[in-house]
Amino acid sequence: MPTRLPPQGECTHASQLAISRTETIRPIKKFPFSSILGWSTSRYDVFSICKRRYFYAYYAKHDPDLPRAMVDKYKSLVSVPLETGAVVHEVVQAILGRLRSSTDAIDEPKLLDFANRATAYHVSANCFIEVAYGEAQVVKPEDLFPKVRTCLENFIHSDRLEWLRSVAPEAGTEWIVDPPGYGETRLDDLKLYAKVDFLLPLKGKLYIFDWKTGQVDPAKHRAQLVGYASWAAYHFESSPDNIIPSIAYLYPTYSETQETFNMYDLASFTLQVRAQTQEMYEYCSNVDENLPLDKGAFRLEDNDRICGICNFRGLCYQDRYPSAV
Repeated sequence: MPTRLPPQGECTHASQLAISRTETIRPIKKFPFSSILGWSTSRYDVFSICKRRYFYAYYAKHDPDLPRAMVDKYKSLVSVPLETGAVVHEVVQAILGRLRSSTDAIDEPKLLDFANRATAYHVSANCFIEVAYGEAQVVKPEDLFPKVRTCLENFIHSDRLEWLRSVAPEAGTEWIVDPPGYGETRLDDLKLYAKVDFLLPLKGKLYIFDWKTGQVDPAKHRAQLVGYASWAAYHFESSPDNIIPSIAYLYPTYSETQETFNMYDLASFTLQVRAQTQEMYEYCSNVDENLPLDKGAFRLEDNDRICGICNFRGLCYQDRYPSAV
């Protein structure tokens, strides 16, 4: 059995801990380093799709055949859709940061100019998977910016931003925008990662928002939301009934999916995380140290629908997917 992770103090029942405008939100708890793997929706997604991709993504330093630097080059490839999302997140964070100190109207031309420059920087600073595998000769800022612009225009003209502007004077100093670290938390004795984009306390409630620029995926996104609720319940000692997590879709129009959870939802989520973590443990030769089995135990997929969009396809099938990495 893996080593149990140390507790981080006693948890008082949330009904005794309603957060009001006169209270300061508790700091996010920190944890001592531990080697044991931590569950996250993204990690388990990779694990469930392709075991060899999972090996390259999380255990590259244990590869006996390929230099770590080579695997890392493939791992660092970005795509146009994902980098578009990264730019949008960066600009939305800047908007929220400004709202904490000023509720003046947004100068839209200046904001979009900032977004355009941020897009150009992201394009120049990254290697794109589309170029590496010959799907495009080059990626230019104009390949990203139209969608970036649409997402930001949808956000700044949304009722949600108006609501945030209205509550900022009351709660803005307690907003948590893109908290540092990886969102590490605990679920019973399990390590879990659930990094929120934005959290604000208001009148005894904790509102959580996750900005999305991609497609709606109800099952996947619900799992993320219950993860965020678990993270907030642990770190701020709050009842899940007082936590309101939302997915905010910024494209093609602004829309939100909001969920509410109770103690039974979190108990069910704990069982799910425990089962999925155990699946990943089975690919460890040493669970406590998070050491993998031999590379050969991580089976290769051979499916163009899976392999054809994978960063590491040039490592697995060099003849079929030649790359310029």
